[in-house]
Amino acid sequence: MSGTADANIAVSLLAAGRDDDPALLYRDTVISYRELRARVDRLAAALLAQRFEHGERVGLFADNTPFFVIGYLAVIRAGGCAVPFFAGIDEMSFREIVTSTEMKRVLVQAKYAATATAWGDGLELWPEGTVEERDDDPALLDRVAIDPFTDLAVIVFTSGSTGRPKGVMVSHRNIACNTADIVQYLELTAADRVLAVLPFSYCFGASLLHTHLSAGASIVLVSSFMFPEKVLDELRDRACTGFAGVPSTYQILLRKTTFARREFPALRWFQQAGGRLPDPFIRELRAAHPDVRYFLMYGQTEATARLSYLPPELLDEKFGSIGRGLAHAALQVLKKDGQPVTPGSDEVGEIVAGGENITHGYWRDPEETAKYFRDGKLYTGDLARVDADGYIFVVDRSRDFIKSMGYRVSAREIEDVLAAHHAVVQSAVIGVPDELWGEAIYAYVVPLARAAVSEETLLAFCNARLPNAKVPRRIILLDRLPMNAAGKIMKEELRSGFTP
Repeated sequence: MSGTADANIAVSLLAAGRDDDPALLYRDTVISYRELRARVDRLAAALLAQRFEHGERVGLFADNTPFFVIGYLAVIRAGGCAVPFFAGIDEMSFREIVTSTEMKRVLVQAKYAATATAWGDGLELWPEGTVEERDDDPALLDRVAIDPFTDLAVIVFTSGSTGRPKGVMVSHRNIACNTADIVQYLELTAADRVLAVLPFSYCFGASLLHTHLSAGASIVLVSSFMFPEKVLDELRDRACTGFAGVPSTYQILLRKTTFARREFPALRWFQQAGGRLPDPFIRELRAAHPDVRYFLMYGQTEATARLSYLPPELLDEKFGSIGRGLAHAALQVLKKDGQPVTPGSDEVGEIVAGGENITHGYWRDPEETAKYFRDGKLYTGDLARVDADGYIFVVDRSRDFIKSMGYRVSAREIEDVLAAHHAVVQSAVIGVPDELWGEAIYAYVVPLARAAVSEETLLAFCNARLPNAKVPRRIILLDRLPMNAAGKIMKEELRSGFTP
């Protein structure tokens, strides 16, 4: 690539790839590292030739396609800040993001061009394929100077699981540190090939892009998880060495596809983050593919991506743990008085994270930033204990504890029990205000099929395995749970009276 400013994360991510090695594979298209670098430079130069301002926020409205990858890297390469729109975004959220970021232009995939035109009053749209014939001066790239600590590379907007979208401000340095940590513990090399089904607008999906480019590896792009058997065909036929998913990804694969019965000879690891996969599913996954290493990871968008991981060889010894902090992530579990919990005790505290992967806070939202980012640290809202060896065990999110008949009940404990039933694909447990109980325990369950199990059967199943105070007052069967673009369950919508 042109330029020498390797503080620019877009430059450093593409530095390791060998010219003729495949960087991106999408349908019948294979893009080598040589071609990817050239196309990123061409689009970055085109932006700079059009009155592009340093730090300018540029929208990306696209699926996991080569167009997204090239546009994302080009915006950052040009000294701008990429703002990906999450899949399935509604018009109100789109307009709010455009307004709050003072966005002037959007790079838009052809399939979304009509929507962007209708919603983007006054926006300059750069449709897919419009810069392929441009030949702007590549010397424009030499003028781009980046401060990796203060310049933003991307603003990652949450998909509204807790209300209106919040934009997490991620710097070049944040990405560099977190990427280096993940590459190290996964032992990624140029021989690796990941199937990327998680959207790149989500921090976990973006981390797959960052880490595999950084290692000179290959990325198989998948735009949708709508047809999971076809995803599995890609995983096998492309000889992928890695696959990553959130809990719902694995729950659907294990209970609703042939995943457990298939063989994937090239596969060497699974990554799982984005919430807790219930214990029964972890056991099913490992039993189905015992030779594939399972990396259980913990992180937050506000920490770029990852904060900790549990080494696969410790999974049995430390079952239920999220591991310990990464090299650039200093994790503590603090009680309400600010003191660390005692290792090996039953004391519970909040996970607090420091380090160079902690982002700059929320875009133009000082109130929310002050709530979660204090003294250079991120207060995660996750409650945990620490064992005698320093390994962290999440108890639950503070919001997900239910106060029922004077007891503090963990939603995840009930979800684990429900997950053990063979006919349950997904579940979400919440507390519903109740005059008698304080909060009544409601469990929302997606079964294999409506005829596969009844609410009464599941209540009896819970009664046999839980004390009375933890048995749901109601079990509601649904065809689907409300999920955001990354496949994470949005309990806030259930609390607000979700109607499928």
